[in-house]
Amino acid sequence: MKIETPYREAMSYINKARLALRLAGKEDKFYIDEKYVKSACGIAYSGMLKALDFLFDIKGVPKRRGRKSIFYYQVILSEMDKKLLKHLNNGYEVLHLYGYYDGGSKIQTVESGVEDALSIITALKPYSGNGRK
Repeated sequence: MKIETPYREAMSYINKARLALRLAGKEDKFYIDEKYVKSACGIAYSGMLKALDFLFDIKGVPKRRGRKSIFYYQVILSEMDKKLLKHLNNGYEVLHLYGYYDGGSKIQTVESGVEDALSIITALKPYSGNGRK
């Protein structure tokens, strides 16, 4: 099934992640509620991968059957776009490992991961009517 509005679809993940981070609350330089931080990081990471799936589809990358690993995304981006690869690697480290698995809660670190996801999602804009779709 082809999505008509890939940018908007991917951005909905970021919006949901930011909502979860607001629910987490802040104290000094850290989020308070680990449950919401883990949820937000997982949502933002999923949005980042969803955006890459859309981008790969747009670019004509052959689809892979079964579960895709981070290695799959890294290999394709290493051939396609080194800048997006850097965002993927940092987003993986921060959102997936630090935020989701380890429960890290430093605001600045988590926000950097969300920004990496946003950078990847923004790569969809030229293919989505400047973000209207």
